[in-house]
Amino acid sequence: MGEAVKENAPKTSWTTGLKAEFKKIIWPDKQSLVRQTIAVIAVSVALGVLTTIIDAVLKYGVDIIVNL
Repeated sequence: MGEAVKENAPKTSWTTGLKAEFKKIIWPDKQSLVRQTIAVIAVSVALGVLTTIIDAVLKYGVDIIVNL
């Protein structure tokens, strides 16, 4: 894990460390970001439709059982 930070350490060392960590991040390029965003939206819509279909089928089944 990380090193222990002294409580009396100035906040500038924290911000310096934060900046150093942000420089280590590999940010995705625009094309990759767009593809991943489209994939997330498509999967979300597909799961929403699937959930709606399963809900309707289960509701229909419960209605049949209740009305017997």
